[in-house]
Amino acid sequence: MQKKEFGKNQEGRMSHLYTFTNAAGASMSVCDFGALLVSVKVPDREGKFQDVVLGYDEAATYQKMASFFGATIGRSGNRIANAVFELNGKEYHLTANENGNNLHSNPMGYQDRFWEVKEVQEQSITLLLESPEGDQGFPGNFTVCVTYTLTEENAVSIHYQGSCDQDTVVNMTNHSYFNLAGHGSGSVEDQVLSIEADAYTPVLDPASIPTGEIAPVQGTPMDFTSFKKIGQDIDAEYQQLQFTGGYDHNYVLRSAENGVRKMAEAYSEKTGIAMEAYTDCVGVQFYAGNFIVDQTGKEGAHYAKRSGFCLESQFYPNAVNTPGFPSPVLKAEEPYDTTTIYQFSVR
Repeated sequence: MQKKEFGKNQEGRMSHLYTFTNAAGASMSVCDFGALLVSVKVPDREGKFQDVVLGYDEAATYQKMASFFGATIGRSGNRIANAVFELNGKEYHLTANENGNNLHSNPMGYQDRFWEVKEVQEQSITLLLESPEGDQGFPGNFTVCVTYTLTEENAVSIHYQGSCDQDTVVNMTNHSYFNLAGHGSGSVEDQVLSIEADAYTPVLDPASIPTGEIAPVQGTPMDFTSFKKIGQDIDAEYQQLQFTGGYDHNYVLRSAENGVRKMAEAYSEKTGIAMEAYTDCVGVQFYAGNFIVDQTGKEGAHYAKRSGFCLESQFYPNAVNTPGFPSPVLKAEEPYDTTTIYQFSVR
């Protein structure tokens, strides 16, 4: 493991970057500011190492920009309608930070805070955050750890563990943007994707709040039950895609009772790098980077619209307000425990 300074955040506190390398030479870098996944380098078919996640060269830039590159999202990821929910007969108000709704528990999301480094092992790091009663508007004192592990098989495992002293809402996720041709290679629209889902949750309008319906993907541009290029249907004259400028939808994963299982698979013909993604969550938000603004990323790379895609394991958006959706309510003193894995290989 290597540790180095990663620049000061906007408040002037120095952050640190922890880099782990396995026997094959693959590496993973994690920052204590935001519990950010900053870099994942894996070999392509020619043996050259490619960094396959978008990011920045210092902590302050992560804080300044709004794309959530590599972010650990909490207390509740995705959208909560009208920035309000009711729990145990009491109404809780969050900050309306997007179209009158709350997105990713911002402002002052978990990605904008320093996490305490609890443990560092040869190929893993555990970071801890204490989220007090009323933090972001949520009830209860919530304590959470996230452990990043780089395996010898070139997988990055993300394991969340926590508990709260009151009933609360918890829906954590990682918001890394992947580009399997390399983070600075341009659009991901030629990369192919499959998602282990026969249905998705349509949204009502461009504010991206689900209607409450679980709709089949078959026969629609939303269908990724078999491999297709991300860009094949992304600009189709289809209302759901027009609402969100391309893919930015929750997919209903099959067989949620089976624990950690495959949620998606992606591949770049250019580099030969493949990624299989696994989770024990009920849903995954597939976001095709439709609203990445032109900017400079790591190592001077140019990022723009659709330079990366996200596979955010999660409860469905606005589930706390939607009867019939799996509930994101964490009961007092019950363990919060969920795992997502991104496994890389070459074809």
